[in-house]
Amino acid sequence: MPLIVTGTIGIDTVETPHGTANAVLGGSCTYFAAAASFFTPVRIVAAVGGDFDDSHRQTFSRFPNVCVEGLELRRASKTFAWGGRYSQDMNVRETLYTHLGVVGEKPPAPPEVYRDSRFVFLANTHPAVQRDLLTHFPEHKLAVADTMDLWIDTAKPELLSLMRDIDGLVLNDQEATQLTGKRNAITAGKHILDHGPAFAIIKKGEHGCILVHREGIAALPGYPTERVIDPTGAGDSFAGGMMGHIAAKHPPGSKVSDVSHMGAIQEALAYGTVIASFTIEDFSLNRLATLTKDEVDGRLREFARVVRVA
Repeated sequence: MPLIVTGTIGIDTVETPHGTANAVLGGSCTYFAAAASFFTPVRIVAAVGGDFDDSHRQTFSRFPNVCVEGLELRRASKTFAWGGRYSQDMNVRETLYTHLGVVGEKPPAPPEVYRDSRFVFLANTHPAVQRDLLTHFPEHKLAVADTMDLWIDTAKPELLSLMRDIDGLVLNDQEATQLTGKRNAITAGKHILDHGPAFAIIKKGEHGCILVHREGIAALPGYPTERVIDPTGAGDSFAGGMMGHIAAKHPPGSKVSDVSHMGAIQEALAYGTVIASFTIEDFSLNRLATLTKDEVDGRLREFARVVRVA
């Protein structure tokens, strides 16, 4: 069934021990859509400014399953921009600047042709913007949101309100502690479920993720990769692979039962983990733009062997 995503489309400048990428395509919506497109068509609802040039737009054309009909151009505004620097161990990141641009303006409305979307991902942006998109899809089958420390700090009431209306929440372990006051990831996840979602996915970077679900608890390691060039967008790609796989298993016209049951989410996490492992192999979307589905399937089989316990 159709998958839709809202969030930021940005112009990033990233410094890592391996080099610098200036003014490259980034943003939560961007990475999610590119990753999800390996499994299913995905629709974007986002805005960019007049500084969003043809080279950035052409990058989307390298992902034919990404529909940009919902990408709104605001010529008098500026595109969201972010600059960051990674330390030598790549686990510590310093934000050099954040320019909200169009993200500080009224969010775009989804095109009418998107109204049949049933799988909704609310990529990282203000919770009020996430909630606004969700109201356009009252008949959704699965709604999952991502968040970050900024919104927990500045918009916690709006985030808690959103959590009552979504099926799942994705965030990292530090954000889970910040949101709940609980240092243990499992305890934090259970606390999140008390606010409404059926499941919480707590990311732990290179160490994988923990799924806290109303049906139980599961853990998955990260894919053991040696090539880490730029970690930017790994979490958004992870979510894109996860949601893309779930949507692909329920094509238009198929019968949908409980798509949020634990087994379905747990299986999808493996696909998200594999896609994220490719994203970090180069700057921006460079690696995803050359990636093939055969490579994805091959790494998934390898990952299955790595995590096998019996």
